[in-house]
Amino acid sequence: MADTRMLPEGKGGLQGRYINNILVEFGIIKAFRQRVLTADVNTGLGITATPALPGVRWRLVDLIMIAIGGAASGATDVRLLGTRSAASVALGIAAVAGLTQSTVLRLGTPFATAGTASIVALADGASFTQLDANTAITVGKTGGSLATSTAIDVILHYVADPA
Repeated sequence: MADTRMLPEGKGGLQGRYINNILVEFGIIKAFRQRVLTADVNTGLGITATPALPGVRWRLVDLIMIAIGGAASGATDVRLLGTRSAASVALGIAAVAGLTQSTVLRLGTPFATAGTASIVALADGASFTQLDANTAITVGKTGGSLATSTAIDVILHYVADPA
């Protein structure tokens, strides 16, 4: 049974609640870092902070990827994936050629700073619009198998919006 405990309401309505025993705070920008092993990138892995939850629509605010333990090779790119209108969308695509060890690749939102390489975003700001409710954000790759690097650090800034 879903846990539906509510937190106190603040100005403007409900600020957060428990959904499936996970505290979801709506409208608050959160930051999360997950080190995704190369093998997990190859199989596709859900980002722990953004699981599929009923009544929750995730929205990306910023994305950073960093290759750990060597330069990435083998695959064409590493990408952050979401679901919009029941179809998979690539929210951010980092070419493997740019994923050299310790290089910061950033999506390029208002948080972005000078001196970082970029990650390709969807046209017209679509990378930063709400995803479908009850769908997770995942990391994956295209092309061959990702190799050489030990892991990819995926750092998200994201918001939970009510469905």
